[in-house]
Amino acid sequence: MIQNPILPGFNPDPCICRKGDDYYAAVSTFEWMPGIPVYHSLDLKNWELFTHIITDDHTVDLKKLPSAKGIWAPCLTYCEAEELFYVVYGIMNSMNARYFDVDNYVVTAKDIKGPWSRPIYLHSAGFDASMFHDDDGKKYVVSLEWETREGYEKPGAICMAEYDAKKQEIIGYPRRIWHGGTDRGCIEAPHLTRHGAYYYIMCAEGGTGYNHCVTMGRSKHVWGPYEKDPANPIVTSTPGESYERHDPDHLKPNYYNPQSVLQKSGHGSYVELPTGEVYLLHLCARPFVPELRCTLGRETAIQKMCWTKDGWLRMADGSNLAKLEVPESSLPQIPLPQIPDFDEFDSGELGNWYYAPRIMPHRFADVSARQSHVRIRGQESVTSLHKASILARKLTSVHAVVTTKMEFVPKVYQHSAGLILYYDNMNFLFLRKYYSETLRQSAISVIQLENGEKSEYLDTRIPVEDQPIYFRLYVEGKDTWFAWSYYGTDYKKIGNVFDTTKFSDEYCKYGEFTGTMVGLACVDSMKHMRYADFDFFEYKNLTCETN
Repeated sequence: MIQNPILPGFNPDPCICRKGDDYYAAVSTFEWMPGIPVYHSLDLKNWELFTHIITDDHTVDLKKLPSAKGIWAPCLTYCEAEELFYVVYGIMNSMNARYFDVDNYVVTAKDIKGPWSRPIYLHSAGFDASMFHDDDGKKYVVSLEWETREGYEKPGAICMAEYDAKKQEIIGYPRRIWHGGTDRGCIEAPHLTRHGAYYYIMCAEGGTGYNHCVTMGRSKHVWGPYEKDPANPIVTSTPGESYERHDPDHLKPNYYNPQSVLQKSGHGSYVELPTGEVYLLHLCARPFVPELRCTLGRETAIQKMCWTKDGWLRMADGSNLAKLEVPESSLPQIPLPQIPDFDEFDSGELGNWYYAPRIMPHRFADVSARQSHVRIRGQESVTSLHKASILARKLTSVHAVVTTKMEFVPKVYQHSAGLILYYDNMNFLFLRKYYSETLRQSAISVIQLENGEKSEYLDTRIPVEDQPIYFRLYVEGKDTWFAWSYYGTDYKKIGNVFDTTKFSDEYCKYGEFTGTMVGLACVDSMKHMRYADFDFFEYKNLTCETN
């Protein structure tokens, strides 16, 4: 059986495509760089982090964008006629007053690992844009048309425009083609495909929260009209009808289903195998209960599907409730490389599983300056929206232990470095070594930022020597705390026990849609020159349980 989620942790808005025997899934990254991870599989059960689409932080400049803005909902497709990969993505620049200012782009490449073309601007009609390659060679861009007017249903309708690949622009203005297959409202995430005699439109409805779902419609003409699937929604965490077109809020916690471990199931994309089997990837979340807070963010799950005799797509078990365990495909199982638990920084290059907010990690992290270490040059504070030196990876379980060994000699109080648990620039925990003017020497302490309010907990400050020091983070369900040691044994707890659930979309006021990260950080807010050397980074999941 396949165990869900297949991509745990912050891996939302999946889009899957196939080239020959290879299957690729792309997910959203918002303000994190590199942007748009692509996962690879040969059997739909074993997945590896393969590459990233966006690696140029000059061309795609995310600096100063608030959390949850940036790169939204990539659509990865492969055009066999051109032997070309296409990725359509949006850059959300602002959500002020619910105007949602987004620019949509497309990039192409012959190889999934690139090089990728320069971004081609499509339009700014709305978000979740996708590309459809028709059999006659025509191409279409489908997206949500974001509605800003009073008195109209929000967030809007699905619109479409033909794309001229030679001129590299859409033809005319997008036209509205679909208002949804249910009355859950909040339609988004459209994908257009073709199967048999029909064009199919697959969307998410209900908002990317607890009423989320996957719906479908079909038409014999690309421009419609599209008829609703009579069994909508086809995948969800909350079966049954709901009438929410009047409410544009996306979260809707009142639709939490205690009978399902996977919540928020929706935003789907499917792939057909050479065997005739069909699988659908969708986002999901596993909240703490009863808080209904999803510290790991929105994750990626898979469901086995099938086509009915009358041409509708259904879950293979005949239900529409997203499952934790899914039957494997008939493809031979092929294990793939996984992210290592222990990284000694001795491979000559930085692992592709590391991310930084808004800038590429190589701007401040160097694995060649000192053998078997990563040297992190401090920049602005970890609250910065501009240049923060945070080298992080995704938290994939709420039962984890993270450890590092650091050498750092701070000279002024503007110097600090250490281990961080980070949801966004307004919500984090930071075990840091810094220079204390009060003690006139180096010290360690914990800083917390909770919805923008800072607590330094100086009553737990400890003076330390300028020698190598071990920092450790424990995440044990709803409890999170730090410890430290000089020699990697006999760790001593430092600071409070913090509430893990608060690192979530549902609690954080300044960001949403992402997930919790853990990593290494260094600050030099005086001259942006002081650095810390980290000997290793160890990340251990202790269990797959989430609540």
